[in-house]
Amino acid sequence: MAALDDVGRRSRATGVDVAAAAPPRGPSASLRQRRRARVPLVALGMLALLGALAGGLARLGWSFPVVPSLVVFHGPLMIAGFLGTVIGLERAVALGRGWAYAAPLASGLGALALMVGAPGGPWLLTLGSAGMVLVFVEILRRQAALFTVIMALGAVSWLAGQVLWLAGQPVHRVVFWWAGFLVLTIAGERLELTRLVRLRPSARFVFGVAIAVLLAGLAMTSFAPDAGARMTGLAFVGLAAWLGAFDVARHTVRTSGLPRYIAAALLGGYVWLAVTGVLAVRAGAVAAGSTYDAMLHALFVGFVFSMIFGHAPIIVPAVLGRAIAYRPAFYVPLALLHASLALRLFGDLWPWLPGRRWGGLLNALAILLFFATIAHSAFTSRAPR
Repeated sequence: MAALDDVGRRSRATGVDVAAAAPPRGPSASLRQRRRARVPLVALGMLALLGALAGGLARLGWSFPVVPSLVVFHGPLMIAGFLGTVIGLERAVALGRGWAYAAPLASGLGALALMVGAPGGPWLLTLGSAGMVLVFVEILRRQAALFTVIMALGAVSWLAGQVLWLAGQPVHRVVFWWAGFLVLTIAGERLELTRLVRLRPSARFVFGVAIAVLLAGLAMTSFAPDAGARMTGLAFVGLAAWLGAFDVARHTVRTSGLPRYIAAALLGGYVWLAVTGVLAVRAGAVAAGSTYDAMLHALFVGFVFSMIFGHAPIIVPAVLGRAIAYRPAFYVPLALLHASLALRLFGDLWPWLPGRRWGGLLNALAILLFFATIAHSAFTSRAPR
């Protein structure tokens, strides 16, 4: 099973040598300097995350002092501000070009502008998404493969969503394009790792069909939103089923330690992607309400944060040069994330307001607990440096 280790020896999708998840011995001064220069970008992303969490809890009715902009821009802060910044930083590290850091810098500053009410926030976020597209142009020039094309389409989906938002489209329409950014990015990364298990041509064909349906659904949301939302949901169900059947996680979940933890996080995330798809097929394009809340948070909390929980022990060392020692305690925030999201969706769909409110609060606690666990592991790890 070692050959099927979920992290592999090298992930071309991230451009990171995973064997170096623990920082190399005696890094050069220039390498240490580059890593320190990434810290402000990470800080901007984490600030956007905290602002998004605070705004989301205020939306649920939890009473505590919060800047109104955090409530208004809860979604953009989480997706473009936090996720756009950290994914852009990861890509910049992978590409190894200084100009690539302009993309996460723009999105991080855009999130900060939204939080404090300064002008230009949406424009900076759009600039960050355009920078991500340019990064993938260079990645495709170096390696034009199916998985890099799919991740590049994810960057284009983010840019399309930002342009539509700037044009005045409401967030409930734009959010499908933002969802496409994350789903395509993750699907491309996981497709790249299927090289460890030889896929039949028919399996790749089915994957391609699911991606084509997703792209068609996203395009339709702009002129036929109800049909587009249902088609997008159908693609989510198809991708969830494909990933559950062919991802290497279905093998590594039978191992132990970090590979098993990563696999558990990924497989749990695929379940939430399927739930999102079912809700979208059933409800179509909804602008607000309990079904809307359930659909979006099944995707962005259940699916996306499961992916973050799974990949962070690999990506953080590569970006910041801090070794992350695996601990069984990693399962605590992961279990809390899934349990609290189930409570939230039960509260949404029953409907039962206390379940929704407490589920949302525990969602935020799970996310904060996870990053605290990662930080504690990074600063107390005895892994080789």
